[in-house]
Amino acid sequence: MAPVPPIDTTADSKPDFAVMRRFLPYLWPKNQAGLRVRIVFALILVVISKLIQLSMAWVYGQAIDRMVPGMEDGVEIAIALVAAYAGARFGGVLFDNLRNVVFERVGQEATRRLAENVFSHLHNLSMRFHMNRRTGAVTKVIERGTKSIDIMLYFLLFNIAPTLLELVLVSAYFQIEFGWGMVAATLLMVVSYITFTTIITNWRNKLREEMNELDTQTVAKSVDSLLNYETVKYFNAEQRETRRYAEVVHHYANAAVKSENSLATLNIGQSLITNLMMAGAMGYVVWGWSKGQFTTGDVVTVNTLLAQLFRPLDMLGMVYRTIRQGLTDMAAMFALIDTPAEIVDKPNAPSLVVSGGALAFEDVRFAYDPERQILNGISFRIEPGHTLAVVGPSGAGKSTIARLLYRFYDVTGGRITIDGQDLRDVTQSSLRSVIGIVPQDTVLFNDTIGYNIGYGREGAGHPEIEEAARGASIHGFIASLPEQYEAKVGERGLKLSGGEKQRVAIARTLLKNPPILILDEATSALDSRTEAEIQDTLDRISERRTTIIIAHRLSTIVDADQILVLEAGQVAEQGTHAQLLRKGGLYSEMWARQQSEVEDETEAAE
Repeated sequence: MAPVPPIDTTADSKPDFAVMRRFLPYLWPKNQAGLRVRIVFALILVVISKLIQLSMAWVYGQAIDRMVPGMEDGVEIAIALVAAYAGARFGGVLFDNLRNVVFERVGQEATRRLAENVFSHLHNLSMRFHMNRRTGAVTKVIERGTKSIDIMLYFLLFNIAPTLLELVLVSAYFQIEFGWGMVAATLLMVVSYITFTTIITNWRNKLREEMNELDTQTVAKSVDSLLNYETVKYFNAEQRETRRYAEVVHHYANAAVKSENSLATLNIGQSLITNLMMAGAMGYVVWGWSKGQFTTGDVVTVNTLLAQLFRPLDMLGMVYRTIRQGLTDMAAMFALIDTPAEIVDKPNAPSLVVSGGALAFEDVRFAYDPERQILNGISFRIEPGHTLAVVGPSGAGKSTIARLLYRFYDVTGGRITIDGQDLRDVTQSSLRSVIGIVPQDTVLFNDTIGYNIGYGREGAGHPEIEEAARGASIHGFIASLPEQYEAKVGERGLKLSGGEKQRVAIARTLLKNPPILILDEATSALDSRTEAEIQDTLDRISERRTTIIIAHRLSTIVDADQILVLEAGQVAEQGTHAQLLRKGGLYSEMWARQQSEVEDETEAAE
């Protein structure tokens, strides 16, 4: 489907029409001949069903006319008409359901395509976007928006369009049989009904928007709280979280009460308008019958036609509310789609070609915000197969180096190259395919251990996954589990210890087998014994790879080919472990302090 310009939601731009403009292409999907045939066939079934249903009123009236005194000889015709009436009722139901069967694929395909587009776009948005949004709130917006597509398609094609057709046909019949007065009264009733429904529903929409916002906050707070279950327990904050949640739920309940109570006003007003019309029309026909102008069957026919016309009109309030709500939900979803990706490939960008894996930062400057400068012109180079360690105080910009290398953000000055190729000139996919990372905080999917290891390379078979697990020294642990590689790791991997999660992260990086490796404080959260075991594994997998080690414990990087000491976003010192100790500068101070801490811990243990 061709892209449509983003929605302008300013006051003068009529955002509802903008949303409809984005939505209407789903009514006639481009390059989908099969779906278009289904839509046409469904509309034909709608017309047939409506004609059959309207014929019921005439057949019913004719049957009644055959039952008046003096018409006993025509009982067979009356019976036939009654049978035809029953057949017409069944035919209406039959064609309505056939219509639903034919159209269902269209609605589901539209929902599927839109959901895929939104999901894909969310993954293309920058880390900045995801750090500023709540996951629960985003998923709620997607859920509501995608559901609205199917509902909107159904109501527009099978409620509003058939109701307009029915109004035209009923008006034509009334003009022929009863004159323009009946037509004018019917149209006046319909216009009054629609006007009243629109005014009240717009008022109700404001209440519903408030209710939906509170509903989104409720879901967001509950998801946020449950994802931080351990933190809640750490600080004995169960009651605090319950109070926060209860406050939002309380506000939501009040908004829901207002919204539902306003529905009574709408229903009462709608019923008053339709019943006044019914009483007036029936009274007029009965009066005409008393004058000999109309037959008994005409009374029944008018009653049946109006009842059939009122049935979809009674739903019009609900349909209008649903469409307005659908427009609101789709506007929020389209706003997500229209959110521009901060990091995009250049047109016709080539794939990154790694010949050796030489990595260079050249006068790199970066700021998350204009007021928060992180890197102030750092430069370094790593030769293919060599290891660079990056150390420094918290906030010096160590982890930012990894994010820039993955191109989660673009540098604001200078450039980063791999084998002489600027990262901004190549595709993001090819860049990320050659980099592996073992992060400080390993987050796993709520799936099996085998799935989480296999995530390192799509299509990897079990023997390859097992080999990677052996390389990460976790195969023995997995083999000891009752379900082995099918064992579930739980939400965010909470069923595994810190060391086990780190080994899973190492295993999937081994499976990816990248030429460039980032170890982002991969052992900082582990105890000394576990750290030593995993450090041996990390040393082994970093061999023959260009490696960046972002380290907190200096003892883990003494063998690095080069050590970079960052301070306030600048390179304070650079050299090997021995060279930096001889300088007696910042690195030497950090080393002495950590060695003192180790000695104190050793004495305390003794």
